[in-house]
Amino acid sequence: MKTLTLAQIYELQGLKSDALEIYKEILKKDPDNHEARVAIRRLSGIRRHFGNVNESMKRFFIEMDSEAEFAEFERWLAKL
Repeated sequence: MKTLTLAQIYELQGLKSDALEIYKEILKKDPDNHEARVAIRRLSGIRRHFGNVNESMKRFFIEMDSEAEFAEFERWLAKL
């Protein structure tokens, strides 16, 4: 039986394509299933486009690996 729980387990195990197929099947049977819809967007890489992204801070966020960098990023966010 293909359920949200099974899809979530697959996703947590890194079996993203298997999880995606289950989410798609769930959405076919229940087009109003919000959890399946969100999961499909997440796994398909479908994201909203946000204009004016600060690419240098985005890269900094992705690559930060220390408490000092985290604090610096928090200060930057607080200024927004």
